[in-house]
Amino acid sequence: MNDALVTLEAVQKIFPKSHKPALNGISATLWTGRITGLVGPDGAGKTTLIRLMAGLLQTTSGTIRVDGLDPIQDAVKLREFVGYMPQKFGLYEDLTVQENLELHADLRGVLGDERIATFKRLLEFTDLARFSSRFAGKLSGGMKQKLGLACALLGQPRLLLLDEPGVGVDPISRRELWKMVHELIGQGITVVWSTAYLDEAELCEDVLLMNEGQLLFYGKPSDMTHRIRDRSFQIRHASGSHRQLLARALRCPEVMDGVIQGHNVRLVLRADAQPPDLLALDAGGQAELVPVAPRFEDAFIEALGGGPGGDSVLAQRLKTIVGEQDTVVEAVDLTKMFGDFVATDHVNFAVKRGEIFGLLGPNGAGKSTTFRMMCGLLPPTSGTARVLGIDLKTSASLARQQLGYMAQKFSLYGGLSVKQNLKFFSGVYGLKGERQREVVNGMVDVFKLQPFLDTTPDTLPLGFKQRLALACAIMHEPPILFLDEPTSGVDPVTRREFWTHINGVVEKGVTVMVTTHFMDEAEYCDRIALVFRGKIITAGTPDQLKAQVATPENPDPTMEDAFISLVQGQSEGVTS
Repeated sequence: MNDALVTLEAVQKIFPKSHKPALNGISATLWTGRITGLVGPDGAGKTTLIRLMAGLLQTTSGTIRVDGLDPIQDAVKLREFVGYMPQKFGLYEDLTVQENLELHADLRGVLGDERIATFKRLLEFTDLARFSSRFAGKLSGGMKQKLGLACALLGQPRLLLLDEPGVGVDPISRRELWKMVHELIGQGITVVWSTAYLDEAELCEDVLLMNEGQLLFYGKPSDMTHRIRDRSFQIRHASGSHRQLLARALRCPEVMDGVIQGHNVRLVLRADAQPPDLLALDAGGQAELVPVAPRFEDAFIEALGGGPGGDSVLAQRLKTIVGEQDTVVEAVDLTKMFGDFVATDHVNFAVKRGEIFGLLGPNGAGKSTTFRMMCGLLPPTSGTARVLGIDLKTSASLARQQLGYMAQKFSLYGGLSVKQNLKFFSGVYGLKGERQREVVNGMVDVFKLQPFLDTTPDTLPLGFKQRLALACAIMHEPPILFLDEPTSGVDPVTRREFWTHINGVVEKGVTVMVTTHFMDEAEYCDRIALVFRGKIITAGTPDQLKAQVATPENPDPTMEDAFISLVQGQSEGVTS
């Protein structure tokens, strides 16, 4: 039996001026040499709990012991064997990889021969040796996370606290991070891994599922998944729009949750409910309901009371878009160079009206650069970007009036309140007077922003930041939406809410271009272009991309399997 390294007993944390506890009566035991996942929606208390264990916050009541030490009273001793990687990139972007390591080694007292050996070991472990002279701010998302992990490992900690290390990181980099952490577990290090990716949580030995400061479940992920056995199904061979079918299914009282999975629609039923009638759902004469294995994510959604439903209040407010043009977004030999570096390399694609078109690729592949050119925010070096037939090189201002753009990094004004941001962006898009007031009030209602109107965006929970950003992008009812990682870091319930809105507005004729690192979200796209090193290496429907990598050993690959196999295959072809 492993020894207990961390004990939590009735831990409570109440912040000043808060109406309710951030943590309320959390009790659990974390064992040596195991990985414990912290999961839960935005505002659940995950970061607060990690900061308490790190000795950065003090409990209001209850006790925390880390190897028998009090994190506050024994802070100096604690820092000798606890590594902490915060949710936001906490290193110095204007220092190189090597300089960041040296700074943290100084802080941790790693000196002399041990220092040199540690740097060599960590740079090899994270595969950052060849980037040691690169500024941290110039690293890709995956490399930034590896550098953060390397700095947290200085001093050979016995407890490693990782607060959402996979946020904004592509599937290949996430698998590499996961592999590295498993090597650490093999060395006897205890890891606490907070995550919004429930496939990661499923790989942990124990999970703490939290919501609004309460502990809903503590134990093995399989024990939680077992709770909903025999309640997960796929609708296969359905005809018509899968988006409309999902919306109809989610209106059924017996359906607790549902998502699109390529050609199939996945449903999770409520306890003791009978499957819905496929004829009543208008799924088509060939449709069949097939039982499938439950996922940890299914149990997670049930523990939080079910998904958000299939009807978008936002879409209900929008007018149906009609137009004669079939192709509304087009890139022709689109190229962008920064000095000698080719960020986007002769990219070609065309997006039809009312289509969801996904750009997928690893960090640094050129997706955001392509997006910024398509929005008229970045001039191409060569080639053409057109929106509704308007050339963005010659008429960028005219084209931007037809677009809504949600940037990868939160880009609203931190010095303005939520209400002032809504008013400012509605004014930029030409809304005035009574119409402006009506639209702003509508966005407040749709995205439930009323409690936050007088606060600044910087203080909002991440899910509400993203809701505000989407509200500002769509309030002028543009026919085209560009969404650059719109759900990065938000919890699965909020992601479902976003995709309910996206599916809803597409049914109203809005065209959506989207990037994402959540491969289950890629299943919602009508077509996908996979970008690697500035080039589109393949394109097609989600099922077509998966079919490209199917093998006798893996006849039914996931979208993540397809992404990794196609990118790695291209990478090996380039380097061989």
